[in-house]
Amino acid sequence: MSFRSHHAVPALFCLGLAALVRGQSPDGAALYKRDCAVCHDGANPRAPLRDALGTRSPEAIVEALNGIMRIPGSRLNGAERRALAEYLTNKKMGGDLSGAMTRCASQLSFQDPASSPAWNGWSPDRSNTGFQSAKQAGLTADAVPHLKLKWAFGFPDANSAWGAITVASGRLFTGGQNGSVYSLDAKTGCVYWTFSATGGVRTPITIAPREGSGKFTAYFGDNSAYAYAVDAFTGEKLWSRKIEEHPVARITGQPTLYNGRLYVPMASYEESMGTSTNYECCTFRGSLTALDAKTGSVIWKTYTIREEPTPLARSKTGGQFWGPGGASIWSAPAIDAKRGAIYVSTGNCYSGPWQPTCDAVLALDIRTGKIRWASQPVSERDVFIAGCGPKGQNPLCPEDENEDGPDFDFGNPPMLAKLPNGRDVIIVGQKSGLGFAMDPDDRGRVLWQYRAGEGTANGGMEWGSAVDSEHAYFPVADNSRPKPGGLHAVNLATGERAWFTPAPPPVCAAGRGCNGAQAAAVSVIPGVVFSGSNDGAIRAYATKDGSILWAYDTNHEFQTVNGVPGKGASLVGAPPVVVGGMLYVNSGYGTHGGRPGNVLLAFGVE
Repeated sequence: MSFRSHHAVPALFCLGLAALVRGQSPDGAALYKRDCAVCHDGANPRAPLRDALGTRSPEAIVEALNGIMRIPGSRLNGAERRALAEYLTNKKMGGDLSGAMTRCASQLSFQDPASSPAWNGWSPDRSNTGFQSAKQAGLTADAVPHLKLKWAFGFPDANSAWGAITVASGRLFTGGQNGSVYSLDAKTGCVYWTFSATGGVRTPITIAPREGSGKFTAYFGDNSAYAYAVDAFTGEKLWSRKIEEHPVARITGQPTLYNGRLYVPMASYEESMGTSTNYECCTFRGSLTALDAKTGSVIWKTYTIREEPTPLARSKTGGQFWGPGGASIWSAPAIDAKRGAIYVSTGNCYSGPWQPTCDAVLALDIRTGKIRWASQPVSERDVFIAGCGPKGQNPLCPEDENEDGPDFDFGNPPMLAKLPNGRDVIIVGQKSGLGFAMDPDDRGRVLWQYRAGEGTANGGMEWGSAVDSEHAYFPVADNSRPKPGGLHAVNLATGERAWFTPAPPPVCAAGRGCNGAQAAAVSVIPGVVFSGSNDGAIRAYATKDGSILWAYDTNHEFQTVNGVPGKGASLVGAPPVVVGGMLYVNSGYGTHGGRPGNVLLAFGVE
C-alpha cells in the first residue's frame, strides 16, 4: 500500500497548507497567518486556540514540530521553526525547561506494588472499572469533606495536564505533554527521576515485576507511537519499540500487561486532517499489538479494520482519497482471563466504506489476536474527519465521500464487571450519550442501554465511566449543548436510573470552555464517586443519592514543589486517583473546548 501521508497535518498547529517561501529573515507572524490561523483562530474545535499556544515555551513549540507535528515541521527550516515558536510564545529560545526540580533527598526503596496500596494504570485492576477498594483507598466517605491540598506539581512546556496517574510502592508516575515522564514521591511530590520520550506521554503507566530479577519495570506509550519499558526505580530505559510506522499514529490508551505480554492499543491524529488541503486521507487503521514484555518484540498485531486502505475517489483538486480507515483504539484494553479474551473499544471510521468494527467493542483472542466478535450497538454510519462533510470547506474531500459524522466514538474503555447475581457483563459509555451492558458470552449482545446524554462530537460519555457492585456511573460532557454535564448512576442489573445530579453552576469565570461538561473519566470508592469537569472543579458525589460531599476549585495559580509556574483549569481525560488516603488529579486541558492549565494536585485529610 502506498501512503501519501508525508503531507499529513495533525490538528495541533495545522501547518503546511501551502509551500513556504524561504527567506533570509523568516517572519513568524506571516508563517502563523498563512499556515496556522486556519485551525488555531477557532475553525477547528480540536485545536488549541492561539492564546493557549502562547502559554508554552518556544522550546516546546519546536519540540512539537519535531514530534507530533513532524510532518508539517519537516517543511520548515531551522530558522523558520525558531521564528514561529518565538512569535507564538513572545519569548526567545533558551532557558531552563525543567524548572527548579526538587530532587528527593534519598531514594525510597521499591517494593512489590501488590504489597502496599496502589492504583496501577487506568484502573486499580485490569477490568477498567475505576473502582478502588476501601483498604486500598484509605479514604472514607466521612473523611472526604476534610480533604485539603497537600502539594502541587507543575508540568513545564504544557497547556494540558492530561497524563494519567499511577501510584505504586509509594511513588507516583505520570507523563507530560513535552514527552517527560516523572517518578515522584507520592506524599511530597519530590522528584526521583525523569525520562524523556520521543513524543508526549498521556498513557497510564503500568508497573510490574521483572521476572527473575527482583526489579520492577514501568511500561507506557507516547504520541509518536513508541512503547517503552524503563526501570521503575531508576528511570533507565530497558527498551523502546516503534509500534506503528504511520506518521500520525499515537498511543493514548494504556499499554496493558498480562502474563508476560504487553498489549498496546493504537490511535492517530488522522481524524483531524480534514482541515488540511494537502493531506490525502485516510490511510490509518487502529490496531492492538502484543509485545514480549522482556524484549519489546512483536508477538502479534491485529488491525481493527481487516481490509487495507485502497484508492477511492479523487477530489476536485485531483487529490487521492483512501479507505477504509479509522477505528482507533483510544483507551485501555480490558483483560478477561476466564475467557482468554481481551476487550477493546474503537472510534469512528475516517473514510468509507462503513465497517462493522468502527464504534464497536471488540473481543480478541488473547493468545493469537484473532477477533472473536465485534459488537456495534449503534449502527448509524459514522464516517467522520474534521473539515469534510456537508459543512466542510476542504476541496480535497471528494463529493461522494463527503460524509459528516456524527463522530460517536467509544473513548471509554470497556469495563468487565459483575452483576449482583455473579454474572459477568461488559459496561461501556459512548459519545452518543448511551451507556451499554453487553454479554461477553453472547458476542457482546446488548443486555440494556441507558440514555445519559444527547451526544455530540465532544459530548456524551467521553473518556471513562465507572462501576461498583451496584451501579454504573456515567458522566456526561455534551460540551456544545445548552446544559452540558451531569452525573448518572444506573442500576447495574437493570439499566434503570438510580439517580441523576445535574452539573452545578460553573466555578470559573465566563468564556470559552467555562461550562459544566464532565468529559473526564470518573472513579469510585465505597460511598463516593469523584468527577472532574470543564469548569475546573473536582467534586465528590455520594453513591447513595448523588449529593455533592466536597468540591475544590482548581482555577488559580499554584506554588509548585518543582518551581514551574502552575495554573489549574479544565479537568478532562484520565480519572482521579485515590490511594493510600490521598486523592490525585491533573488540571488543565487546552484543547477540545477546554481551558489551558498544567498542574498535578495532591489532596489529603488533615
